[in-house]
Amino acid sequence: MPPTVATSLKLSAELKAAIDEDARKQGLSSHAYMVKTLAEAAERAHLQAQFAKDAADALADMEASGLGYDWDDVKTYLHARSTDPAAARPAPKPIR
Repeated sequence: MPPTVATSLKLSAELKAAIDEDARKQGLSSHAYMVKTLAEAAERAHLQAQFAKDAADALADMEASGLGYDWDDVKTYLHARSTDPAAARPAPKPIR
């Protein structure tokens, strides 16, 4: 386990009470609940940043290749894929 660092938070009484109640419902201490909640928020921020980077990279690839996917073809594919895992992917088309 990596080393830990102590920190301090000043919370309103109302927020602390809500944390205590939610923690109790989850069978956690307030401390464990806050650590879990902060870790989940940090992970969401990381995933959101990675998603934005992946989207920008995909757009750059599409613009460089001049190929993309027609939205109607994608919708048809996703519908087919929901019942047939072997559904054929649509072919990319020129975007220009």
